[in-house]
Amino acid sequence: MKLNRLAVALVVGGGLTLGAVTLTVAQEDEPRIAFPADFASEFTLYMEIDRVQNPGQVMRIYANDVALSGLDSEGRFPAGSILVGQIFAARTDADGNVIISDLGRQIIGNPAAVAVMEKEEGWGDAFPDELRNDDWDFAIFSPAGERLDRDLNACRSCHAPLGDIDHVFSFQHVPLP
Repeated sequence: MKLNRLAVALVVGGGLTLGAVTLTVAQEDEPRIAFPADFASEFTLYMEIDRVQNPGQVMRIYANDVALSGLDSEGRFPAGSILVGQIFAARTDADGNVIISDLGRQIIGNPAAVAVMEKEEGWGDAFPDELRNDDWDFAIFSPAGERLDRDLNACRSCHAPLGDIDHVFSFQHVPLP
């Protein structure tokens, strides 16, 4: 994991500089999260949701045994925890509208992606505060397990404010001992 710092200057006509901003961008040198190929059979499915922040998607969320073993003394998942979001496109009608079942839920369509959160000691040290999620990091794969080229900083910045619940949106739903 490396951080690139970019200096951006706002320049107007005549070369007058109005200000400069330094942006910090975290990016992977080498991907450190492997696709958990056996997640559907080896992990525990604990939640299925219609994604509110991504309309037209349904997600099944799984946790490995480490994540389910219990929280540490600070109320956080232990290192080695892996959470997997199996993302499906919702089924649509001929006009492209999402089909809602009689239960008021979107109906699962084709697999779209697999999002992975994994926590390991020291992983958070690579990120600036606004992208740090304790020691969690993120990866996104195709349903076949190929790494997708996505902006993982979008994941990091969305989860970062959730420090009180260890940066996990579904924290209250994880079946802990």
